[in-house]
Parts: sequence; C-alpha cells; structure tokens
Amino acid sequence: MSSDKLAQFAGQNYLNLESYRKDGTGVCTPVWFAEGDGLLYAYTLADSYKVKRICNNPRVRVAPCNYKGALKGDWVSASARILDEAGARRAHELLNRKYWLSKRIGNLMARLRSHKRTEIAIQLD
Repeated sequence: MSSDKLAQFAGQNYLNLESYRKDGTGVCTPVWFAEGDGLLYAYTLADSYKVKRICNNPRVRVAPCNYKGALKGDWVSASARILDEAGARRAHELLNRKYWLSKRIGNLMARLRSHKRTEIAIQLD
C-alpha cells in the first residue's frame, strides 16, 4: 500500500466508504475510522446493508470526508473484510483511542440497546 494514499486520511475523523450492491451500484456511507498496522478500521451495526454488501463483494472505495459525506480528498480503491474477534478488539482499541469520550458513550449506548456491531478492516490498493 502506498503511504501517499494513506497520508490523506491522517487527521481526518470520517471516511466515505463506498460499497457495491449486487447490480454494481455504489452506496456511500460516512463512518468513523482509525488507522493502524497499515489498515483502516471501522465499525457498524451488524445487520446493516453495508456489511451485507461487503460480504457479497469486498471491493470498496474510500475517501476522507466530513460527517455528512462531503469529500475532503481523493477516492482510493480498496478491499474490505469483516474482522474476527481478535481483529475486532484491535479495531475498537484504535477507535477508542482516537475518538475517546464520544466512542465510549457510543459503546455504552450500543450495550444498553443490545446493538450488535461488526468491525471492518480496509486495505488500500
């Protein structure tokens, strides 16, 4: 992976994750992310459509964005995968460090509402 491609995500709070429907139509979603080990990590609700799309097709595109999804950088092709338990722990460790109090409040709310989450690793091409 090119460090140039990864550099545009430094200091950003959101990335726009474009995953693809079975018919090839792209769907963009702004998500929190953290970088570590040369990967970008994100999480979402386990029953979300983006998880289903990634399971059907791991090819994605990502770009830094604001919380509304307005791009702040260039699209980069990537592949995404759903993480196992150890990978999920690593993802949350990095996300907790980056988003500190906001993430911890989100963790509490997810636990109270019994929301299951899925963690995603994104490898830039």
